[in-house]
Amino acid sequence: MATQVDLLSPPINFAVVQLPERNFPGVVVQGDTLHSLLRQVERMKRSLDKGDLDELSDEIEDVREQLFGAQAHLERVCMERGIKLPY
Repeated sequence: MATQVDLLSPPINFAVVQLPERNFPGVVVQGDTLHSLLRQVERMKRSLDKGDLDELSDEIEDVREQLFGAQAHLERVCMERGIKLPY
């Protein structure tokens, strides 16, 4: 199945794309970035299991910053292209 996807931003770790038949753009996460996020979540689980809340807090903050950056990138691209956000 060949489908055209519109790349709306440079192909970085979190690229903004517009899929056919979707009202709003999405974010593509590169495989190595996805793998890294999963490893972080696994470290978070281990920290929680050990009761190491300081380490858990640090890992949560790091993941939050990465996801915030991806969302900020999406919002910036949408604003530049005049695309309304779904929220």
